[in-house]
Amino acid sequence: MLLQLADLEVRYGTIPALKGITLDVGDGEIVTLLGANGAGKTTTLRTISGLQRAWRGTITFAGTDLGHMAPHEVMALGIGHVPEGRRIFPRMTVLENLEMGAYRRRGSIRPDLDRVFGLFPVLGERRKQAGGTLSGGEQQMLAIARSLMGQPRLLLLDEPSMGLAPLIVRDIFAIIRQIRADGTTILLVEQNATQALRLADRGYVMENGVIVMTDRAEQLLRDPRVRAAYLGETAGAGG
Repeated sequence: MLLQLADLEVRYGTIPALKGITLDVGDGEIVTLLGANGAGKTTTLRTISGLQRAWRGTITFAGTDLGHMAPHEVMALGIGHVPEGRRIFPRMTVLENLEMGAYRRRGSIRPDLDRVFGLFPVLGERRKQAGGTLSGGEQQMLAIARSLMGQPRLLLLDEPSMGLAPLIVRDIFAIIRQIRADGTTILLVEQNATQALRLADRGYVMENGVIVMTDRAEQLLRDPRVRAAYLGETAGAGG
């Protein structure tokens, strides 16, 4: 497995946020984390990327124990993190944002710029435009593209469809599929459970800091408990 979390516990002060979760992500997979707000999904991603410290348990990436690594050290190993809310640099141009994503790189970044402009043509058209003047969907594209400039082996995506119009969501998910096809493994946190499960290979369902269910994505999509809790259907409904 490329990524393994074992008995991971995280606390905010005395309040437990993750209560001994265990999950893994295989090389080349898309794995999705489902759950209501406050379930622990964002905390999981933040702990993997070093932004939040674990209280107990282990995180192993490509055979390396992430332990107490700082975020920049985790990134250098090949983990990119696109946080909830995009968090681009609004006063910097699109190109400057992308260059920031490659700040640890040496040598020419032109091939990577060509790649992200191929994935996101609108960013190429707006390369001199300030990030803060982009639409919400374009800012989300920029956030993903900036992370790809670091050439991650594993990409952590936190709520990429949040607040976006349905047509833009469709485009974002098509791009995520292409990113995986190009060789990047993805751990996806997403409120749009239907879209996420149609895209993913496997999924985990979290409740109150605990993994309560895991299966192949197509099985979760058909599970009446998942359909009732996350797809807005009554338990036992068909379709």
